Amino acid sequence: MPLFFFLSGLFFYSSFVKRGAVGLTFNKIDTIVYPYILWSILQGSIEVVLSSYTNGNVTWGEVLQLWDPRAQFWFLYALFFIFLASIALFSTVQYRWLMFIFGFACLLHLFRGHLPDFKIVLFVANNLVYFVFGVVFTRFNIVSYLSSYSAFLIFLVLFITAQYAFHNYLGLKYTYRGFETLVLAIISILFVVSASTLLSRTSNNALAFIGASSMAIYLMHILTGSGVRVVLSKFLGINDVVVHLLFGCLAGLLLPLLAVYVINRLNIPYLFSAPVSGLFQLRRRTVRA
Repeated sequence: MPLFFFLSGLFFYSSFVKRGAVGLTFNKIDTIVYPYILWSILQGSIEVVLSSYTNGNVTWGEVLQLWDPRAQFWFLYALFFIFLASIALFSTVQYRWLMFIFGFACLLHLFRGHLPDFKIVLFVANNLVYFVFGVVFTRFNIVSYLSSYSAFLIFLVLFITAQYAFHNYLGLKYTYRGFETLVLAIISILFVVSASTLLSRTSNNALAFIGASSMAIYLMHILTGSGVRVVLSKFLGINDVVVHLLFGCLAGLLLPLLAVYVINRLNIPYLFSAPVSGLFQLRRRTVRA
């Protein structure tokens, strides 16, 4: 998840300069809040209706408690408030103090145990550092130092070593939050970026399509993967773990991609974003005129 917050931060400042604080906020209502509400209700409704076929026990009350995110949707919930926090920070502090903002985000991450025990506060404290690291990454053009084969090999070794040290030597798990997690996450992010820059040297339409469809995959993968699990277990009587993992993962990736293809072909609007920011910009132009 640190990687996804990092990716969200890569283009934050350019969007902030282009749209302004209010315009960027409306844009994130389009692309984060709207799909969060729509797909939380859609997935939750399906879970309630099909509860007799699943191992969950979701109620309508839980589905409609949108202030308390469920399942994978916590990411969109956290990301929106991280955008709001970043807009507030960069509206207050000049861009040249970026490294101080990054240092502040690091301190929030390391000392979040001393912060009020509110879900929004903890989401921001846990993940703001990776978002701001994306801003730092763009500001200092760090990608230029990662695009060589030697850089890839260095970070491959660092990645493997750090993972081994974290999980085996220190005996820590993904649920742990601390300095070790922060170091491991940053090393892993840099390794993924280095590998991605090398892959981007060759044209790969399949990977490009998967990347462009990442939001749809994220929104639908639980529905599709769980749907296949239900069919395998309840209707076909197959309970082999390997079979479930294989077909569940494939369904979680391929079925959303198929859905994206159909949605694009039929030109179905407003499934992944809303037009609120466009209406805001139109109103501003009308007022100026």
